[in-house]
Amino acid sequence: MVVALAGAFLVVLGLLAWVRTAIAERFLLGFASSQSLHVLELVLRLSIGTAFVVHAPASRWPEGFSIFGWMLVGTTLCLSLVPWRWHRRFAERTVPQALRFLRLIGTSSLLFGSAILFAMEPGGLS
Repeated sequence: MVVALAGAFLVVLGLLAWVRTAIAERFLLGFASSQSLHVLELVLRLSIGTAFVVHAPASRWPEGFSIFGWMLVGTTLCLSLVPWRWHRRFAERTVPQALRFLRLIGTSSLLFGSAILFAMEPGGLS
């Protein structure tokens, strides 16, 4: 269920980047804007990464799911060592620059989310 929600979230984010740009920008600019959002992001990343690792054997692309899940878990553990104020300052500097590529981010999100949803069950392009 968590993997499906992550895939669906990426699809919705991708669509918003194309159809409701202002909403997508506001969402992306909200990262690390408070300590509670920083902690929420860490919890969600850790939960999603763990779900990918656990679901990997049952997916169409078990190696890809496992690698992605472990990368998400590992980077989350590293991010948990960073004070949220540093994370906020980093986000304040980099997210506005990344928003110049919102359509590319949206397209990538849409494609990646669709691939996740497709790969959830075995028997496809494996």
